[in-house]
Amino acid sequence: MATEGDAIGENTRGFNQGRYDAVADLEDYERYKREARATKAEAIERLPELLDRLREQVRANGGTVYLADDAADANRYIADVLDDVDASRVVKSKSMTSEELEVNEAIEATGTDVVETDLGEWVLQLADETPSHIVAPAIHKSREEIAALFAERFDLDEPPETAAELTRFARERLGEQIEAADVGMTGANFITADSGTLALVTSEGNARKTVAATDTHIAVAGVEKVVPSVEDLQPFVELIGRSGTGQDLTSYLSLLTPPVSYPSLDADDPESPLTATDPDREFHLVLVDNGRMAMREDDDLRETLYCIRCSACSNTCANFQSVGGHAFGGETYSGGIATGWEAGVEGLDVAAEFNDLCTGCSRCVEACPVGIDIPWINTVVRDRINRSGDPSRFDWLVDGLSPDAESGSVGLRERFFGNFGTVAALGSATAPLSNRLADSGPVRRAMDRWLGITPERDLPTFAGESFSTWFERRGGAQVPPAAATREVALYPDIYTEYIDTARGKAAVRALEALEVNVRVPSVGGSGRAALSQGMIETAASRARAVVDGLAPHLDAGRDVVVVEPSDLAMFRGDYDRLVDDDGGLSEASYEPFEYLYGLAANGADLDALRGAGAASTGRLAYHSHCQQRTLGLETYTVAVLEDLGYDVVTSDVECCGMAGSFGYKSEYYELSVDVGERLADQFTADGTADRRVVASGTSCLDQLDSLLARQPAHPVEVIAPGDGPGDG
Repeated sequence: MATEGDAIGENTRGFNQGRYDAVADLEDYERYKREARATKAEAIERLPELLDRLREQVRANGGTVYLADDAADANRYIADVLDDVDASRVVKSKSMTSEELEVNEAIEATGTDVVETDLGEWVLQLADETPSHIVAPAIHKSREEIAALFAERFDLDEPPETAAELTRFARERLGEQIEAADVGMTGANFITADSGTLALVTSEGNARKTVAATDTHIAVAGVEKVVPSVEDLQPFVELIGRSGTGQDLTSYLSLLTPPVSYPSLDADDPESPLTATDPDREFHLVLVDNGRMAMREDDDLRETLYCIRCSACSNTCANFQSVGGHAFGGETYSGGIATGWEAGVEGLDVAAEFNDLCTGCSRCVEACPVGIDIPWINTVVRDRINRSGDPSRFDWLVDGLSPDAESGSVGLRERFFGNFGTVAALGSATAPLSNRLADSGPVRRAMDRWLGITPERDLPTFAGESFSTWFERRGGAQVPPAAATREVALYPDIYTEYIDTARGKAAVRALEALEVNVRVPSVGGSGRAALSQGMIETAASRARAVVDGLAPHLDAGRDVVVVEPSDLAMFRGDYDRLVDDDGGLSEASYEPFEYLYGLAANGADLDALRGAGAASTGRLAYHSHCQQRTLGLETYTVAVLEDLGYDVVTSDVECCGMAGSFGYKSEYYELSVDVGERLADQFTADGTADRRVVASGTSCLDQLDSLLARQPAHPVEVIAPGDGPGDG
């Protein structure tokens, strides 16, 4: 599989681990996140007012504000400023907004030289490449590649080799360029409306040099960078470095209220004060709309404007770790949040090029310092891409599968996966014939051709008896109501109902061992399958049906236990957007081990699980599902297993790479395996190779089953094993 090199994976995983370490040491981390999100929400809500106030303040300070409609408008204004000051050279600090504007090309078109001063950006300028990461633009290049580039571009007989030598060489070359420059250009991480102060967060200090060494300062920033006041900066200062690279504080935090000059031009001194005002200096703040005000009016894209460009969503994303930002990105922005940016700034056609690389695993939501629901933004954009495309030529094959407003507007493959519950029900009803047919050569070739389902991935095997049918055949609930401590409705998700019925049976046995009266409601899929394909109307229809189907159980005071973590994530999160009223489902739904842990905390004796067949000891290697981790539920599984005497080693690999339908799609199969092999390597290493492998999610179990020699199981099957498919 073609990737941008091992450097991407190594560095992004390093950044991500650094984030974990840094935020663990930060008191009130969650409070800072809440404050940061609230500030951004307020700023975007009040944006027109704040822009007016900022314009007035910058003018009072002696500077100029220009509000550009789009990239061309911004570049015209910048060209006019360069012409007015007769500039021959512009030196720039790192700025993603300037990348969005393609300002370098616009400056060069005027005959003016432009030089990037950030080391990574300068390397890319020399290589004529675009950034592959929001924070570390040259993350895809190795030290050896950079050394070879310097040797080629500067005709060096003895090129620098070590990191220190490369940095020293760049510093000397860039220092010469900065000293001879006429205009310094910066971006801005934040701009305060109350004082016109720019907050610049950098690692190298070159932003200060570009301001100190020139008489004209042009700052370019999107309108969303404006916050109400200087006091609002504190949570962002605490969060941005920790979230992006794991630094408690980045090397340089500059607060500039331009136009300013340095009393000392020792720009290498990070303590140089920025307090003196020079009336001869020029300052131009170019604020860019370029689609942002329309995004502000879009209920689903608005949260994109909360982004502080920290790159945490990229660093925590398993797919990004494998392919980098050139594949997982658009014209400018990369990673999970890029779909929202590119859809809003460039359009759906650009976002469509990489949108499917977001699998909706939700790990980025926890990582985001302002709590943006990035998977939802990606889903909305996917829905809009679906609706903007041509109807499938094979609609007649799926008539009746999606009878809502999306019928005829979604591709055949998306409708197949989005309506997998219907497929699974049919497969189970006709098993084992369906399994033999599905695994035959002609059918696999047809699925590859018409649905893009890779023949390299084993298909699920449909159960001949559904979980609900088994439950009814055994006589339903087995715990007498008088003896029951609790009553639950065990939700029959699609996989538990029609494919891996053993985990549903095990969940029943585990709950009944603790004297819980179990019911299995007659309800369909949660809508997760449809949502993953960007079929929001179908997902909403399924969600309403589930809420209606579970209403009698909720009204009767029963808790809802959900085996599949992605379905639980639907109940606790996505249903807030899909249904008007969930009837209390989000508060009453639990993952099995979360529920068992709660029972034990309320006096239940977990030793009773021995009667369900749990072993007294065992060595387990456990992988938690992505959304289970996001919900903070992994610890319950480990706690219950350890309480029962199991020796548990947990995976620190965050994603299995399967992501449900993602790993079945031909164009993503190799990427899915590449991601999954990191988990497989961990579970075949010394200390884990002889352990029984358990995993909580369907996609995880499928991936591990395909990559490991030993068959994995759901942890509930370990603590309440059965005798076979017909046990009970």
